[in-house]
Amino acid sequence: MTDEAKVLTFDDLKQAVAGHAAAFRCVTEYQPAGGPGDKVFPPTYEGGKYAIETRYIDGAPVPCVLLDSVQSQANRMELALLDAVRATPKRISLPLVEAKFEDEKLLKKFTVTSLEAPHRIADAIFRDSLIEENGRSVMFRKSEKGKILDNADVRNATGLFGLCPTALVFGIWDSTGPRGGLGAKIQRAIVSEIVGFHAQPGNKTSSRIDPLQIKLGAGPVLDRAVKDDRSPDWSISLETTTEKAAKKKEGKRPSEINHGNVTPTITDGGFTISKAVQTTVLSLAAIRRLRFPIPEKVDVDLKARTVIAALGLLGAVLTREEGADLRSRCQLVSTQEFFWELLATPGQAPLKYKLDAATAVSLFNKAFAEAKTTPKLPWEDTIALTPHPDLIELVKRSQELEASSVAEEGQ
Repeated sequence: MTDEAKVLTFDDLKQAVAGHAAAFRCVTEYQPAGGPGDKVFPPTYEGGKYAIETRYIDGAPVPCVLLDSVQSQANRMELALLDAVRATPKRISLPLVEAKFEDEKLLKKFTVTSLEAPHRIADAIFRDSLIEENGRSVMFRKSEKGKILDNADVRNATGLFGLCPTALVFGIWDSTGPRGGLGAKIQRAIVSEIVGFHAQPGNKTSSRIDPLQIKLGAGPVLDRAVKDDRSPDWSISLETTTEKAAKKKEGKRPSEINHGNVTPTITDGGFTISKAVQTTVLSLAAIRRLRFPIPEKVDVDLKARTVIAALGLLGAVLTREEGADLRSRCQLVSTQEFFWELLATPGQAPLKYKLDAATAVSLFNKAFAEAKTTPKLPWEDTIALTPHPDLIELVKRSQELEASSVAEEGQ
């Protein structure tokens, strides 16, 4: 296969977008980092459930488990693109909408960009933030830039291309905007997931052996009435505890303050698999549906679509080369080289291409440079937003509740 695959060039990409090819796809097999047979832990969903299902593989039913979802893969690709934007030196340039939560009221300060927000540029975080326009602060969705979303769709993607091109790659539904459920809806152009084959459920155990061997009967442990820097927050003496606890002689078990043994338990958890398979598909058909009307009568569609295709490939390649350390106890290693197949002609074998990160960056930059030669095709830089004071207050209260909850759990 290596001898048959050639490096994807800019001309190859442009021809694929201009022609009738259905999609680029990359299918890669993995094994757990611990080796074949090592247990992996998939994500859990509502009720602590795993996403398990039977799929037909080579005509036979195969029990499978989802190791990384379409949504999770999209988030990984977006973060990889954000890293490329923030790299020193910068590897690519992308428009970014950025809301900075830096108010002194906040216990924790942070920034959210359109590559991190769950609904991308249509997220409520940006809807409820302010932008400076003509010397005054206005709500983002009521500004000239924000109103672009009100009229965006597959046949009028020019403004969105300049404001948030990644929304055209990973999809968007403007359900929080002024039109509600009738807001802009653009399908994902790229879909990726990782699935474990021949999944066999296993067990997980938990326990803690206390080197101090503190017993249950050594308690109860009481809240200390006066807390200082010379004593723990708990006490075993009625004289130093709170009046309420002293009257009831109530307290906690030693294990509740992380002293003492925890009885070993066994529950369902993790899977062994024959292999994991990552399948990534970039739909050229979806990209061709996008239209980019501009006032000048020029053929801009192909140039803009090529940028979108190059951006999708770049996100996928960067993510693959970062590796597949998906979560605790779920690290995978590829057993194959990465190859991309172009599904060009029905009934014929796909064309095979190599594409590494450096080449993918070069393809995107070439596509962007060519698109920028077209007059009036927009491309923003970073658009800075300031969260509305009410949003800041909502975040502040939430942070305080979280801090209080953590403190109570630790007592």
